[in-house]
Amino acid sequence: MLVLGIESSCDETGVALVEAQGTAVPVLRAQALHSQIGMHQAYGGVVPELASRDHIRRVLPLTQQVLEEASSVLADIDVIAYTRGPGLAGALLVGAGVACALGAALGKPVLGVHHLEGHLLSPFLGADPPQFPFVALLVSGGHTQLMRVDGVGQYEVLGETIDDAAGEAFDKSAKLMGLGYPGGPALARVAQDGDPAAYKLPRPLLHSGNLDFSFAGLKTAVLVQTRKLVAAHAGEASSGPPAAVDVLPPQVLASLAASTQAAIVEVLLKKSLAALRHTGLQRLVIAGGVGANRELRRQLDAACARQGARVHYPELHLCTDNGAMIALAAAMRLQSGQQEATRVYAFDVKPRWGLDSLVRKFDPTIATTET
Repeated sequence: MLVLGIESSCDETGVALVEAQGTAVPVLRAQALHSQIGMHQAYGGVVPELASRDHIRRVLPLTQQVLEEASSVLADIDVIAYTRGPGLAGALLVGAGVACALGAALGKPVLGVHHLEGHLLSPFLGADPPQFPFVALLVSGGHTQLMRVDGVGQYEVLGETIDDAAGEAFDKSAKLMGLGYPGGPALARVAQDGDPAAYKLPRPLLHSGNLDFSFAGLKTAVLVQTRKLVAAHAGEASSGPPAAVDVLPPQVLASLAASTQAAIVEVLLKKSLAALRHTGLQRLVIAGGVGANRELRRQLDAACARQGARVHYPELHLCTDNGAMIALAAAMRLQSGQQEATRVYAFDVKPRWGLDSLVRKFDPTIATTET
């Protein structure tokens, strides 16, 4: 079974072809990805209308590229999958429209996929795929959740963010420091030369007694600290931090970035370890864009090794949005019987599609003060 996956939820256009045989883990045959980062940098963030128009330009050439790389043609495809949500409405409509039009023209079934489930299952395409059951940390720009995963479609939320996600904390902190867009990778690069203990920043909900997250307070603390440093080095009061990257000495800026990264990573690390202890599982999966953060990976590797647990990540090129994870999620859903593809080509998208429809909610009181 060949599954074509189309991802267009935000600022990456991704197309991929995955092959599934029996119950074996699907194999990635080919993929192509176009990032819109260069286009959106001038605006300091994603412009939805521009994103949608660029998806229209890119999706069919990328599809042709994938088919050529896999030595396949459109007629070889068995199922066409697309991101149904969540994401930007206009961007989602591009991928959904193209997928359903292709399905109708070819007489092939189509399947709408939850974007976050794609991230959740993406480590199965890696060189070291996990086995069920496991604890998953889904950590991206818009979502931070801990889940118990017993199989495809068998998800139980253990904890989630009550405000900003970890990726938002990275991006917004970077913007406060004037590090540009995309903020998370920029902050991580600057942090490499800094002292992570230079500035005392809060670790929200670290000792909350549950597995929930909160990063809004950290963002506020970074704002306050940045303003103080800018005022001190500029020799006058500052009304805001946009000039931080120009005013602060490189070492001061690096240490501020490193201290911010350390706060985020410590919360993610300790909550993840607490989830492993609570469930009694010894396998942790990290999924989502923040999973590419090297300091997070380094600390998780070391901590899980001390605890005798295994940790799995997507390949670095699969951490960001991509078509491979959409094709994979569709293939695994079809394999497990969780869902069937359809030849009904009328479509809709779900820009605010939560994981509620896919998960069971679990809300215990869990001690997380252990390190």
